[in-house]
Order: sequence, then structure tokens, then C-alpha cells
Amino acid sequence: MIPPAIEQSTKEERRVYVLDEWKCLHNCELCGKCHVLKGQDVEVLYADYIKGLRSYMDVTIDIRNRSY
Repeated sequence: MIPPAIEQSTKEERRVYVLDEWKCLHNCELCGKCHVLKGQDVEVLYADYIKGLRSYMDVTIDIRNRSY
């Protein structure tokens, strides 16, 4: 699914998208979402996107490039 564009969505729509995209699938062996998030809260990690400050892709790239 394509993330809602900041210019064409509300803060709540972006928040719902992030929560839905990163919800637990209860299949840790195949999923890998927890590994990418490294135990961090998805709403905190994507706060800039939810607030409309940065694109979803920019935030995602930063999350994947962090070393902790």
C-alpha cells in the first residue's frame, strides 16, 4: 500500500497508516518488522511523518540506516 501523501492527508490518516503498516503479524520467523524497529515505538519513530514534517520514505530510510 502507498503511504498517504502529506499534502493530501490528515495527521490521523497518516497515523492510522503507520500503525496498520507496522502492526504485529504474530509470525516473527517470516515478518522481520520488529527487527527493523529494534524495539522502538512505531509512532515515535514515524512522528515526523505523522506530523507532516518529512515523507514516509525519508523516515523509513533513516530507520533502516541507524546503527543501534
